[in-house]
Amino acid sequence: MTTEIEWWEYDDAEEMAEAVAGDVGFIIESAIDARGAAVIALAGGKTPLPIYEKLAKAKIDWKRVTIVPGDDRMVPLGDPLSNVTAIGKIFLPKGARVIPLISSTVADYKAAGRAADALLQDLHWPLDLCLLGVGGDGHAASIFPGPDYDEALNGPKERRALGVMPDPLPPEAPVARVTLSREAIVTARALMIAITGQAKRDVLEAAIAAGASSPYPVGRILADVELPLDVHWAA
Repeated sequence: MTTEIEWWEYDDAEEMAEAVAGDVGFIIESAIDARGAAVIALAGGKTPLPIYEKLAKAKIDWKRVTIVPGDDRMVPLGDPLSNVTAIGKIFLPKGARVIPLISSTVADYKAAGRAADALLQDLHWPLDLCLLGVGGDGHAASIFPGPDYDEALNGPKERRALGVMPDPLPPEAPVARVTLSREAIVTARALMIAITGQAKRDVLEAAIAAGASSPYPVGRILADVELPLDVHWAA
């Protein structure tokens, strides 16, 4: 169970995007003021893109900001399923550094995870912010049930990322993934979730209530997290 969960409710996704962009911008600026730079992880998928478009308009010293996708699919750069492509289109023109989790030269998902982990070890940790989404099946980042589930949840504390093969594969993106580990996620200085729709809220509430025994990955991820969690939800 998290120590503190604060729900922020909005009438629509546009209102949520405006609010979350403002909160993320504040966290970035605070990190730059405190440490001279900010390192954040951003959720993939389509839901958070309006947030990022508004955030990119903020007057931030983007050259001091490093952005990592919370997860990515094993697809080529430029593919519609590529999270880093979508994030990069928004933030690279601003001058931010965007770190890909997927290498085009690595075909094996396990090897891709090891390569991503090695790359991320050189960044400043813990993350200043990790922004998560939640799937309708209760996954967050790319922590899914499957052969790599326990490793993603309970692997070595120093591991930042790993390759995973969801089982079953999600029909909308039936490919292997590279994801941040649970440890990388829950040690962030700030942890936020942004979701839309009643169905995802129901899943998240059930997952949080069940905690470590949850059938939903997000419940297992958030179990025993000792930091405040902001959940932003639009109907």
